[in-house]
Amino acid sequence: MTRTWFITGATRGIGAAIAKAALAAGDRVVATARDPAKLTFEAPADRFLAVPLDVTDHGQIEAAVKTALARFGSIDILVNNAGYGHLGLFEETEPGDAERQFATNVFGLFEMTRAVLPVMRRQKRGHIFNLSSVAGLRAGPGGSLYCASKHAVEAFSEALSQEVEGLGLRVTLIEPGFFRTDFLDASSVRFGGRRIEDYAVLSEQVRSNYEARNHQQAGDPDKLAAAMLKLAAAEKSPLRFAAGSDAVEMIGAKIGRLQAELEAWRALSVTTDGDF
Repeated sequence: MTRTWFITGATRGIGAAIAKAALAAGDRVVATARDPAKLTFEAPADRFLAVPLDVTDHGQIEAAVKTALARFGSIDILVNNAGYGHLGLFEETEPGDAERQFATNVFGLFEMTRAVLPVMRRQKRGHIFNLSSVAGLRAGPGGSLYCASKHAVEAFSEALSQEVEGLGLRVTLIEPGFFRTDFLDASSVRFGGRRIEDYAVLSEQVRSNYEARNHQQAGDPDKLAAAMLKLAAAEKSPLRFAAGSDAVEMIGAKIGRLQAELEAWRALSVTTDGDF
């Protein structure tokens, strides 16, 4: 069966890799970007459509979905990939930074999903891939806003998967570790603009660590795209998929810490039940 993929943020990085892999597999692709002229995939017109889309613009979301349906008649796989990282220590960010981070990474993803769900319900089939991050399960210094946005995506996806599973729809969270994309490049990442002396040493350490990782990451976007094609074809796909050996290690360590903390405080935790 030839499937139609709808991919947000497909200009570069993981989004572009998914689009290329889906086209190579013979599927149809609706690739979206704020500037569709940058979507330079070599593909026949009967299997590829470039659409302008800013996921913070509700009108553009509705128009993009209508355009996709007019061309291909269905949306079988939605890949909510559009997003960016606003990094830096929390107190060195501004309130507007948090609002913009959530507008794209969370509310844009919500509204994109809201627009596609009626299509998938009518079809009685569909698979939603939400690009989260290892940061969605494991937060660290310098990632308070970004990690918070991905934690929100995690909770939303877990609840949504239970709401739609009886309708024949699937939801999968993709949790990449560090992948060799432009995510940490100056063209993509944003840092808090305030400088507070008490945080000077830690702030510099955080920024230096991220800069050192830029274009040195172990993850290969093309290999992740190939894995996602396998997930899409699987008879039973997982709710969460850790992408990369670093993600597996970090998520495993987080589970271990959670288990240890739960057991350490279990005796006190259970005393809060009422004597009703």
